[in-house]
Amino acid sequence: MTTPILEVRNISKNFGHVRALQDVSCKVKAGEVTAVLGDNGAGKSTFIKTLSGVHPPDSGEFLVDGEPTRFSSPRAALQRGIATVYQDLALAPLMPIWRNFFLGSEPTQSGFLTPHKSKDIVVDELGKMGIQIRDPEQAVGTLSGGERQCVAIARAVYFGARVLILDEPTAALGVRQSGVVLKYIIQARERGLGVIFITHNPNHAYPVSDHFVLLQRGRTIGDYSKAQITIADLAQQMSGGAELEALQHELHSIGR
Repeated sequence: MTTPILEVRNISKNFGHVRALQDVSCKVKAGEVTAVLGDNGAGKSTFIKTLSGVHPPDSGEFLVDGEPTRFSSPRAALQRGIATVYQDLALAPLMPIWRNFFLGSEPTQSGFLTPHKSKDIVVDELGKMGIQIRDPEQAVGTLSGGERQCVAIARAVYFGARVLILDEPTAALGVRQSGVVLKYIIQARERGLGVIFITHNPNHAYPVSDHFVLLQRGRTIGDYSKAQITIADLAQQMSGGAELEALQHELHSIGR
């Protein structure tokens, strides 16, 4: 059995009297996509921030390459190859694409930024993702939503990510732009990266994922390989499953 790059076991997190996560587990192996699905209030945001070192868990284990560890900050997680691409992307819309790509990690030569080298790297890295940019000097805000997502993802990969944690990357995108991002998730898997795909959309998760973890009110309500669940069953569980069926039956009885 291949050792997961990242595994969390029985993670719990409380904020005062609010139990945001309770005994949630997840793992991702090289060349696999694990989808973490849940509706609003399921605990996805807290889970992401706990995975990425923003919130220390109150209990539970983190393992990287099978070794127990703790992330004291997002930078500490990144140093171990765990990179998070948040929904807001942390891009500066008015700055050029190449400057956004290297923001905070600028290549230097004798203490000075080297724009020519930086631009070549950006064009090459985005080209690997199938994103052909006209000019690395164009403002990143002129790109489509899907292309901006790809800039953020390519940046994380270039700077050494082994696991990509993607926070609702298709939530604000149209059909075509979502397709661009989903295509790159597949490419990242084929390049041997592990991907944790956080989403509320089973129709986006199912085609590109190998494993599914379902959250509801901070708890795990399902943990399946792709062979164990159909997209119809996945959607049903996310929408309430037996609970929803009982409610529909009750409403139908009232309406008679």
